[in-house]
Amino acid sequence: MKHEIFKGSAVALATPMDETGAVDYDGLERLIEFQLDQGIDAVLVNGTTGESATLSDREKLEAMSFVIDRVGGKVPVLAGTGCNHTAHAMELSREAEKLGADGLLVVTPYYNKASQAGLVRHYWSIADCVSLPILLYNVPTRTGVDIAPETYLRLKEHPNILGVKEAGGNLSKIAKTAALCGEDFHIYSGNDDQTLAIMALGGKGVISVLANVMPGEMSRMCRAFFAGDLKESRRLQLELLELMQAMFWDVNPIPVKAALSLMGMCGEYYRLPMTPMDGEKKERLEVLMRKHGITVRKAKEQM
Repeated sequence: MKHEIFKGSAVALATPMDETGAVDYDGLERLIEFQLDQGIDAVLVNGTTGESATLSDREKLEAMSFVIDRVGGKVPVLAGTGCNHTAHAMELSREAEKLGADGLLVVTPYYNKASQAGLVRHYWSIADCVSLPILLYNVPTRTGVDIAPETYLRLKEHPNILGVKEAGGNLSKIAKTAALCGEDFHIYSGNDDQTLAIMALGGKGVISVLANVMPGEMSRMCRAFFAGDLKESRRLQLELLELMQAMFWDVNPIPVKAALSLMGMCGEYYRLPMTPMDGEKKERLEVLMRKHGITVRKAKEQM
């Protein structure tokens, strides 16, 4: 039986930036401290929510090193090292291992895509070059390629391939994957609003966008489920549903960065082609955050 990297809720960290577009490490440190204080179960750096597609290799490695150092072994740190060039993904994966990451999240090749046979060779090559556990990342709306359940069954044969962050949204397919692959293939929800359903199918938790803003609540929802308190887990899933959906009122990570700026965690700065949330949506977001008891700072107090 393969050992799980984490069980519960991992935050897909946003990457705070300043008005020049540089990584804001003070903001990143505040965000990490907030996550640890609130009881997050694991941290992902350089995921989609972290705008990894716009970070240079140097910035990615610096961000990994910073997060690993600040987390200090309190919870596992996953590093996003995927790209659409297998050799490049291998290089980033080896560097992440040297820096001390506890595991890797590797997205499917995007744009040039791949056949199912190509996906097997892509992931097998990456898994062969490191000793770290690897989670695949299936997000077809972003990449244009979808990993089939039968391909998961083939990939789980590699000792370093632990499971998947599944953001395809198709619960019937996820159920088929769970049935085919069994307990030795760990499925994590990539969609906050499907967390409870995926855990009910045997999933290990979630890699969450909303956890940037509400880390404690996301972790409690998962812990309640694994403790057998389905009623409490369901209550939190449904209570948080409108906030989970609000995180996708615009392209991720625009809404979550807007929320973090309202909390005073960091400024609302992005790298193109990401642009700030429009005023009407941000006003609605602020109302919703206040409704859920999230402290919103006055404009002059915001970063």
